[in-house]
Amino acid sequence: MSHFNHRYILGISFISALGGYLFGFDFAVIAGALPFLRTEFALNSWWEGFLTGSLALGCIVGSLWAGNLADRYGRRPGLICAALIFAVSSLGMAYSPALSFFLLMRFMAGIGVGMASMLSPLYIAEVSPAHMRGRNVAINQLTIVIGILVTNLVNYSLADNGPDTWRWMFGLGAVPAVLFLIGVLWLPESPRYLMKVGQVNAAEKVLQKIGHPEFVAATMTSISTSLAGSGAVSYRAVFAPSVRPAVLVGIGLAVFQQFCGINVVFNYTSTIFESVGANLDRQLFETVAIGIVNLIFTLLAMRLVDKTGRRPLMLYGAIGLAGLYLILSVLLQTQASAGWVSLVVLLAIATYATSLAPVTWVLISEIFPNKIRGMASSVAVVSLWAAYFLLVFTFPILAEQLGTYGPFYLYAVICFLGFWFVKSKVKETKGKTLEELEDVMMVH
Repeated sequence: MSHFNHRYILGISFISALGGYLFGFDFAVIAGALPFLRTEFALNSWWEGFLTGSLALGCIVGSLWAGNLADRYGRRPGLICAALIFAVSSLGMAYSPALSFFLLMRFMAGIGVGMASMLSPLYIAEVSPAHMRGRNVAINQLTIVIGILVTNLVNYSLADNGPDTWRWMFGLGAVPAVLFLIGVLWLPESPRYLMKVGQVNAAEKVLQKIGHPEFVAATMTSISTSLAGSGAVSYRAVFAPSVRPAVLVGIGLAVFQQFCGINVVFNYTSTIFESVGANLDRQLFETVAIGIVNLIFTLLAMRLVDKTGRRPLMLYGAIGLAGLYLILSVLLQTQASAGWVSLVVLLAIATYATSLAPVTWVLISEIFPNKIRGMASSVAVVSLWAAYFLLVFTFPILAEQLGTYGPFYLYAVICFLGFWFVKSKVKETKGKTLEELEDVMMVH
C-alpha cells in the first residue's frame, strides 16, 4: 500500500468532492432563508413544501443528464457543467424578482446538485484503489457537511441584516462555485471511462500517477475484462436481468436514505424548534449546532467505513434513527423544552452522519458493473432525489394536519423497515476492487 501516490489520490478526490460542498450549500441555505422567504413570498404550507422540494425536481433532471453525459463524454465534462450551473443559479436566486423566477432558479440549482451528487462520488470511486475507496468517497460526504456547516454559520451571521438577507444567503454560493470550476479544470479523466472509450494509453498514464506498475497492470486487465463486449449503453440495459439485483439494491438504499426522514430535520429546523416555542435566533443557532455535529461525526465515519465496513454501519444507523425518532415524537407531542428536543435531534444527526449519510453514497458508487456504472448510478440518484422531494414536500402538509411530531412516528417505522432491507439485501463491499464486486453484487 506504500507504493500508491496517496497525496495525488487525495488531491484529485478533494477537488472532485468540492461538488459536494456546493451540494451542501444549496441543501442547507434554505433552512436559514425559509423564515424570510415565508414573508417575502407569503408562503402557505403547500408552497413552502414545493419551494423546498423544487431543488429535488432539478436534481432528478441533473442526475439523468449526468448519467448520459458521464457515459458519452466523460466524468470531467459533467463536473465542469455542474460548476457553471451552480454559479449561475446562485446569482439567479439572489436577484429573483418574484416567486416564479426564484423557483426556476432553485430548480436550476437542483440540476447542478443532481449532477454533482452523482458524478463526484462516481469519479472518486473510479480513481481510488480498493483499500482506500470507502474513505475517499466519504470525502464527498465530508465536503457536503462542511458546505452545510459553513452555510449555516453564514446564515446565522446574516440573520439581523434586514428582510433582504435571504438574497445574500443565496448569492454567496457563486464564490465556491467558481473555485470548484477552476479546480475541475485540473482533474484527469477517470481511467475507467478512458478504457471504456478505447483511450488505453491515456488511462495507463492516469493509473501510473496513482499507483505502482503491478497495480497499473492488474487494474487495466480487470477493467478490460469487465468491459469485454460492451457497447453503447441505454437505460434499458440498467434493468437487464443480469444486473437487476445490484440496481434494485442501489435504488432501495437511495430511497431509504431519504425516507428515513433526517432531511426534514436539516431543511425544517426552524419549523421543528418553533413548534416548541424557540425564537428565530434559537432556530438559526440550532442549524449551526446541527452542522457542527454533522461535521464531527462525518469525520468519524471516514475512519470507520473501510474498517468496520458498510453493512454494519447501515444497520446501526437504521435502528438507531428508529429509536431516536420515537423519542423525538414524544418530546414534540408533549411540548418538551427546546433543550431536550435539541439533544435528541443532535443524536439523530450524529447517528445519520456515521451511517446512512456517507455509506449510501459509497455503496451507490461501487456496486454497479463498469459497463453500466454511469447510467445505473444516475437511476439510483434519481430515485434518491425523487424520494427527497416527496419527503420535504409532504412534511409541512403532514405537520399542519398531524402536528409537527406526527411525521416522525412514520419515519421511525420506515427506519425499522430499512433495517430489515439492509440486513437481508445488502452485501459487504469493503476491500474489494470494483471489478471483483461485479461478481458479488450479481448474485440474488
